[in-house]
Amino acid sequence: MAELIERWRAAARSAGASDPVAVGAAGADLLERWREPHRHYHTVAHLTAVLDIVDRYASSAPQPDLVRLAAWCHDAVYDPRAAGDRNERDSAALAEVLLTRAGLPDAEVAEVRRLVLLTAGHQVPTADGDGVLLCDADLAVLAAPEPTYDGYAAAIRREYAHVPEPDYRIGRARVLTGLLALPHLFRLPTLAARWEPRARANLARELATLTGPAGSARP
Repeated sequence: MAELIERWRAAARSAGASDPVAVGAAGADLLERWREPHRHYHTVAHLTAVLDIVDRYASSAPQPDLVRLAAWCHDAVYDPRAAGDRNERDSAALAEVLLTRAGLPDAEVAEVRRLVLLTAGHQVPTADGDGVLLCDADLAVLAAPEPTYDGYAAAIRREYAHVPEPDYRIGRARVLTGLLALPHLFRLPTLAARWEPRARANLARELATLTGPAGSARP
């Protein structure tokens, strides 16, 4: 965890944060949120995976340190019972508070907030380099090998354990259908070429289990 916090500190410093004490406190707060017990997919492992992709493709973004800060904040508030884009809006508001306290300039705070909000629908123009990198990194699990994807889908089901199975199948199918309706799941050319076909195959496969005969769906 110490290495992860140092990645937060480095990104905040590079982005212009001026209060190292507040930076450290913000990082500790965020990490505690990512470790909440009700999370099964939206965990430190997901955060680390997103950060690793951002680091690997940082040269594609105009402001990669702001993308890193947005990655830290994008699921900082995660309540499976929240409606619509409430989690994303609350995460963006939290980012604004924490980064302002840390002394990040107003323009950079606003950009991080904007980036976090993009993760509600992952609809971002190709010209938005920062938004493209964050959204592509956030959706990377969709292009994972089948066993990894199935583990992700099962973890999401555990996060929504409070939802009865028929209702979950309807809601999850709606999410998957929305993703499949996007013209592009990935926009970085390198990632799109490698990940798009497998991601769409995974989504279609899960959707088929949810909309098939009763009892055929896997959680």
